[in-house]
Amino acid sequence: MTCVIVPPPVTRATPRLPTPPVTQFAEPVDKPRTAMPHGTVTEPARILVVGGGYVGMYTALRLQRQLRTELGSGAAEIVVVTPDPYMTYQPFLPEAAAGSLSPRHVVVPLRRVLDRCRILIGEAESIDHAKRTAILTTLATDEEGAGPATLTYDELVLAPGSVSRALPVPGLAEHGIGFKTVEEAIGLRNHVLEQMDIASSTRDPALRDAALTFVFVGGGYAGVEALAELEDMARYATRYHPTIKPEDLRWVLVEAAGRILPEVGDEMGRYAIRELRGRNVDIRLGTRLDSCEDRIAVLSDGTRLPTRTVVWTAGVKPAPVLAATDLPLDERGRIRCTAHLTVDGTPHAWAAGDAAAVPDVTAAEPGTPCAPNAQHAVRQAKVLAENLAASLRGHPLKEYAHAYTGSVASLGLHKGVAHVYGRKLKGYPAWLIHRAYHLSRIPTANRKARVLAEWTLSGLFKREIVSLGSLEHPRAEFELAAAPPPPPPGPDPEGNDKP
Repeated sequence: MTCVIVPPPVTRATPRLPTPPVTQFAEPVDKPRTAMPHGTVTEPARILVVGGGYVGMYTALRLQRQLRTELGSGAAEIVVVTPDPYMTYQPFLPEAAAGSLSPRHVVVPLRRVLDRCRILIGEAESIDHAKRTAILTTLATDEEGAGPATLTYDELVLAPGSVSRALPVPGLAEHGIGFKTVEEAIGLRNHVLEQMDIASSTRDPALRDAALTFVFVGGGYAGVEALAELEDMARYATRYHPTIKPEDLRWVLVEAAGRILPEVGDEMGRYAIRELRGRNVDIRLGTRLDSCEDRIAVLSDGTRLPTRTVVWTAGVKPAPVLAATDLPLDERGRIRCTAHLTVDGTPHAWAAGDAAAVPDVTAAEPGTPCAPNAQHAVRQAKVLAENLAASLRGHPLKEYAHAYTGSVASLGLHKGVAHVYGRKLKGYPAWLIHRAYHLSRIPTANRKARVLAEWTLSGLFKREIVSLGSLEHPRAEFELAAAPPPPPPGPDPEGNDKP
């Protein structure tokens, strides 16, 4: 659908560059523009938003509201290009992996929320901002066989987010499991429960030990919360496996730095270590994963851990599309931005979130970039949308400045740490604050109500511990049924009948 929401006709003195040939979809990717005399263009400004994550969704959401109310209907056409038709609320991934939340309730459907925007499910392969063009691939690109399509735009919002930063560790590509998408979270849940099924049925002690050893690499939010929630779930599941005791499970957290959860402060980080070690979690600080070939995790301290589970949460890097643009990048591959969330030295280009190096004007040291986390992404999206709308009206822009409120982290059911407004909390109160904060942040009343209902039901009934690993191969059963029958027994080369 098309988001129609820009001011009275916008007149540009510069003629629009000719539009390259485009692949024709059921609804064309690039609609023809009507040129007026003297090369002026009176069509609504087209705003291209690359990415449907925190920044992309929140920016488009505020734009479609603000431009419609302040500038009138027909002010802008907002096009959102995203690989998935939903935004994943990543702080809820650990609870989805542990079964506390349904996976469909930790995602927000973009077509429902951005009902006045045009959603294109695909990816931006490259962007030539000097020509205001983006090369896109969609779900129909391979089917049509006509190659990528070209989309022209007036304003660019780059918010592709980040991807897992996988280091060249031998065996990691073959055996590692990520934890950045809802599919990975549910796949990891199924995998952990499947390993417990393997351990409870095997007669091989070595296989049993490897199946019950779980190695997590990375001591940030993702790694610690994922490990804590899954350890909690697996310990609960042992009551349904008579041959497995909670102490048979081995959980290992590998962190190259000297602490975990740096966002909540040293004191709360040390408490988190004590809490996890009290639950038999082996925490290796100042340690790296050197190899995981042949299902053996080799650590930098010389430890060798036979394991069938290696979860990689050791950092992220900017999305690859940034390298295929003509925009300025910093040494880490992020877009250089100003405090107004414009791309440095590049008009009509905006960026925020994990992919952007936004200077933190509140930092004691000038030039320090904002941390790549969800709090900044949501707040930056608000300022970006307001500034973009202001630029269309010709009004001045404002700087992005934030007030630090604190950080929260879950350590499993009824356990957590928090450092909010200068106060340090742990245990049940911190866990409650963690849930309340993220419930307030997930968008739409629909999702808030569903999440709250699930939490309420999970407090009344027993935890779900069913593995649905077959969902990852939905056609396997039918393919087996549709396969041709095996050939009948016949004589072997010596002339004897086969058994």
